[in-house]
Amino acid sequence: MSKLTEEMRIAVNSALADKVPCVVATASPDGKPSIGLRGSVMAYGDFSLAYWERTFRLGAENVESDPHVVILYRNPATRQSWKFFGQAEIHRDGEVREDVMGKVVQAELDRDPDRNGVAIVVQLDRVEAMSGEVLLSAE
Repeated sequence: MSKLTEEMRIAVNSALADKVPCVVATASPDGKPSIGLRGSVMAYGDFSLAYWERTFRLGAENVESDPHVVILYRNPATRQSWKFFGQAEIHRDGEVREDVMGKVVQAELDRDPDRNGVAIVVQLDRVEAMSGEVLLSAE
């Protein structure tokens, strides 16, 4: 797989500031989809994205039972958009959790004053354009 491009990294890392938070889609154990906005999504390494999960609604529960996720980035002003497909892993404690928490935008951390959240790291399998064109693939 090729690395995330610099364009992707910059766009995703500034999504909340640009008022276009990423959308994270998960599925329950019985296949029911769930979707939610995540203002903390960030490029995390060359082949992964990460986000801070502080709400503990269906998203985290779903990741525990089925790690397949899709993260959508779309900015109509810049006409940039990508679908990031991958396998998510929850980090409830330890070095990765602390590292991700240290990189989360302040506005999102302010919504978790007790720092009870967890880090979710998504190892990417592929990245697609909105047209479905595969831009990056692990295959």
